[in-house]
Parts: sequence; C-alpha cells; structure tokens
Amino acid sequence: MVLAGPTAVGKTDLAIRIAQELQTEIVGGDAFQIYRGLDILTGKPTFSQLAAVRHHLVGILALTELCDAHKYTLLARQTIAALNQGGITPLVVGGTGFYLQALEDGFPQVPPADLALRAELNRLSTAELLGDLETRDTVASNRIDRHNRRRIIRALEVCLLSGRPFSSFLEETTSDPPIARIVLERPRTVLIQKINQRVDEMFERGVVAEVVSVEAIGSTASRAIGFQLIRSLLAGTIDISSCKDAIKQQTRNYAKRQMTWFRRPPYELVPADASVDFLIAAFRRRF
Repeated sequence: MVLAGPTAVGKTDLAIRIAQELQTEIVGGDAFQIYRGLDILTGKPTFSQLAAVRHHLVGILALTELCDAHKYTLLARQTIAALNQGGITPLVVGGTGFYLQALEDGFPQVPPADLALRAELNRLSTAELLGDLETRDTVASNRIDRHNRRRIIRALEVCLLSGRPFSSFLEETTSDPPIARIVLERPRTVLIQKINQRVDEMFERGVVAEVVSVEAIGSTASRAIGFQLIRSLLAGTIDISSCKDAIKQQTRNYAKRQMTWFRRPPYELVPADASVDFLIAAFRRRF
C-alpha cells in the first residue's frame, strides 16, 4: 500500500492513523528523510509520531552517503520482504515519485554512479546536457523531466558508461502485481498556505541551528530544499526574509512537480481532508 502526495499536504498524521487502524507499519518513501539529521529541514515525523507507529527507512543513512532510486529500491524491497515474512503488509508513505515508481516497477541493472564522470557532466549547461541526451537516447530525452538536471545527468551517465540508451534499461524492468496507491491532494491555494506555514515553523523550531550543526554532508543530502539557502544565510550573502521567501518558492515549485507526477495513472487522487475511515475503505477496496 502506498500513501503519497506533495510536501505539506498532511501525509504524516493521516498515515499514522491509517497504519494504527490497519495494524501495520510504515516504510518511508522520501529521498531526504532517509538520512539521519536535518530532521526539521526534511519534515521528518516527530519523536511522538515515530513512537506511535513503527517506521522504517527514516533516518537510517549518514548525511555523507549517496542515495538514489536504485539504492532506495534495494533497501525498501528488503524491508518490505522482511515485513511480509512476518505477515505484515506495510504502508509506504512519501512524496518522491521516482522512488515510489522504482519500488513498484523494479529497477534495471544500470551501471553504478561514476563521480568523476558526474562532475564532468555537471560542468555542462542544462541545454548542452539535453542536446547530448537527445543525440544518444531520443526516447529518454522525450520522457525526462527537462527541469530535473540531476536526472538528465544520470541518464547521460548511464548512456556513456554502458554504451546503451538509458531507456533500454527501463524496458527490462518487470513489475510486481499492482498495489493500492492513494495520493492526497489539496487545492493549490490551500497547499501554498500550508507550505508557507511549514517554512515559518521550521525557522521557529531552529532549522538554522540544525544546519549549523552539520559537519559533513554528501552531494545527495545537500540537495534537500533549503539547505544551500540556509548556508547562504549563514554566510551573510542573503538575509533571513529572503531566505524564507526563496525556500517557500522552491518548495511550492517542488510540490507542483510532485502533483504533476502523481496525477498519472494508476494513482487514485483523494482529498487530504477526507476522513480516515474513507481512506481506509479506499485502501481495502484496492487491496
């Protein structure tokens, strides 16, 4: 079972109540909550929420470790298999659509990351990267999110390391049986209000001090929304008002991309203010 949705839509509270009612456990499906540290910045469940229902794949990796959809899929499938052996069908909760798709569809045996090649590709402009990808893999070029520079680089990296189109690996994946997937949604104006409120609360809770406390961070964790902006605030290159506004804008943009992803089948869109009983019935209907 999957409960997905954009940031700040209200997944955490609902997921806990659903998991309690269904007597199951939660598996995280978030690209940044999987790391230890930056709890406020990444919107992790609180200590009381973590205590209410057992969570997996939340706060398990060091901030210096690399993580991508392939690594997440391996970890998540191992976790889910272990839970299944104990008679538990977990509730996967998150907003990272690419990770959730990789979890259900499986992930091809693509070459591992090559940091030297990735650094070389990073020196190119996005337009140059897209042009190169179009030459090497027209299918991937037409399908890829043209605003997601990281994903473009990864597709090119696979093409260069394997000598094959990136899209040819995706054709090799085999899907598991369909699973129940519900996506929470709110009117855009309401979601924006909740995003703005969340960012303000992050600063009230001490997110700046949290970033100060980070001694070392890898390239993956450093992409968490707001991390680099708060670093700029600490360096004195922007003021706190500009920092907050920029984080709110980045989060709103991200939430929009998330909903674009989740509006595709086979997700079932459900209002985030629906009752817990309604959501539980929706899961049971598709389970």
